[in-house]
Parts: sequence; structure tokens; C-alpha cells
Amino acid sequence: MNLAFSAADVAQSVALGVALAMDAMAVTLSNTLCEPDMPRSKKYAMPVLFALFQMGMPIAGFFGGMLIAPLIEAYAGIVSFAILAFVGGKMLVEAVRELREPEACAPTRLTWGELAMESVATSIDAFVVGVSLAASGANIALYGAMIGITTFACCLFVLQLGKRLGEQFGARAQVAGGVVLILIGLKALLG
Repeated sequence: MNLAFSAADVAQSVALGVALAMDAMAVTLSNTLCEPDMPRSKKYAMPVLFALFQMGMPIAGFFGGMLIAPLIEAYAGIVSFAILAFVGGKMLVEAVRELREPEACAPTRLTWGELAMESVATSIDAFVVGVSLAASGANIALYGAMIGITTFACCLFVLQLGKRLGEQFGARAQVAGGVVLILIGLKALLG
């Protein structure tokens, strides 16, 4: 394992971290739009969990991925789509119900299980990246750390943005959030 790194390696790892964080950022925004009064513990758990999974998956891919990378690569889109479509579809159903009968249903509540599923779904592509980092002899400690730090910072930024938007748009934001999750899942399925 290569332990030396340059400024170019740091820049590359940050750029890779931003690219990998896009799905986690979109899901953070979606969750925040759908539940503007989300408890602080869950709000701040999102950037932490997304960052931990985004950091851990390339490391797992680096060390163990060569054995199962073809399988993960073959089914990553399907798994991501299934998870995100389920969560997004649930959000859409609840939002439409709330728009039709505002007093009839409770506001959407993100469960810890759904948050864990989202963390896995948004980080599957990072596993495959870890395999490619192993093939190139990259410093996985640097890349893993920078991917995690970048994801955390990006999701924290989006968390603040989502809070403001969710307060203004209510159930319509929940519809948008559900659609975003389903679209991310479709992108994973087709991409």
C-alpha cells in the first residue's frame, strides 16, 4: 500500500469525494425537504452516516473488492434503484395523501432503518471506486479520508439549504424529494 501522497493526490481525492457525494447530497436535501422539523439527532446523523459509508466503501473495495467487484458492479444499479425507489415511493404516497387531506396523515418521519438503507444505496459506487484505487496503487488512507470529509461537508451544507426550503414548501417539497430519490435510483439502474 502506497503511503506517500502529493498535492495532486489530495486534489484528486477531494474531486472524487465531491463526485461521490452528489447522491448523498441529493438524498440529504430530499430528506430535509420532506421533514423540515426532523429531530437534530437525525439531521446531523445524515452527514455523519453518509460520510462514514462513503469513506468505508472504497476502503472495503480496495481490500476485498477484487473478489466480488464484478458481482457488485453487475447489480449495484438494481440494488440502489430498489432501495431509493422504495423510500422515494413511500415519500410520494405520503405527500399525495397529505396534499389531498392535510389533517388526515402525520408528517413523514425518516426512520433509522431508512437512513441506513440510503447510506448503503448512495455509497455502492464508492465500493467499485475502491477496487479501481487498488488497481492504480493509490493511497487508500488518503482517498478514504478525503472522500469521507468531503461528503460530510457537502451534506452539511445541503442540510442547511434543505431546512430553509422545507419550511417554505411543505408537502410539495416532500413530493419533490420523493421524485428526486426515484430519479437517483433510475440513474443508478440505467447508468
